[in-house]
Amino acid sequence: MFWVPLLLLAWALTGLACGRLCLTASRAATQERAAPPGHELNLYEAAFLSGGPTRVADVTLVAMARARRLLIAHTGWATVVDPVGRDDMERSVLGAIGPAGQARIAPIRRGAAATEAVRALADGLVTAGLAVPAGSASGVAAAVRQVRATTVAVLALGAVAVLMPAQGRGAPGQVPVAVWFGLPLLLCAGCLVIARVEVHPYTRWASPTGQRLLGALCTRGDQLTAVAVRGVRAVPDPELRQAFCGRGRREAAQGGH
Repeated sequence: MFWVPLLLLAWALTGLACGRLCLTASRAATQERAAPPGHELNLYEAAFLSGGPTRVADVTLVAMARARRLLIAHTGWATVVDPVGRDDMERSVLGAIGPAGQARIAPIRRGAAATEAVRALADGLVTAGLAVPAGSASGVAAAVRQVRATTVAVLALGAVAVLMPAQGRGAPGQVPVAVWFGLPLLLCAGCLVIARVEVHPYTRWASPTGQRLLGALCTRGDQLTAVAVRGVRAVPDPELRQAFCGRGRREAAQGGH
């Protein structure tokens, strides 16, 4: 009966892992709700749900560049043409550029993404059930990984128990050791199957409801929406796309902007 402690350990690991997965999935499910009737994502909301705060900064920069209120060189420098922002996001970008009126793209993106305007946008989307609260998606994924690791651990413990030196022949009708370890293994496998079917495939930013609204945007053909959903790789201007991709740094370091 030296295998009994191994069985108890297997059950303890299984209970912890499966319990965590159930609790995490339940909390994530309660945060999903239907979108407000007739709600349509604006450009900034679509950008956040697709790529987070940095994507919001990207689409704002591209929109300002297309309107000729901001000049963006292929070397990665942005120069202010119109210092008056039309909304909070544009004012955030202008604030990130600073009073000099010129700055590199990378620090502008970081600065604009960390502003109060973007945080307020994120909070509003979370409240509406369109965005994933911080940690929800990663929590479900981590719980699933823990159950998978526990499944492997139960298999290993069962193998050790079965291969242990025999402690004498079992009585007629005695349940084999492998069957006892098959029970926690079956529980782990069942939780993984249920999670596969029931737990929604959350992205890092958008909830299932937000993903459905994003899917409706795919029918739009305007370029700014494409940038919001797909990122700067959707920018049609190769020089503008080059500025966001960080190329031309050598020229910028030499002052060529």
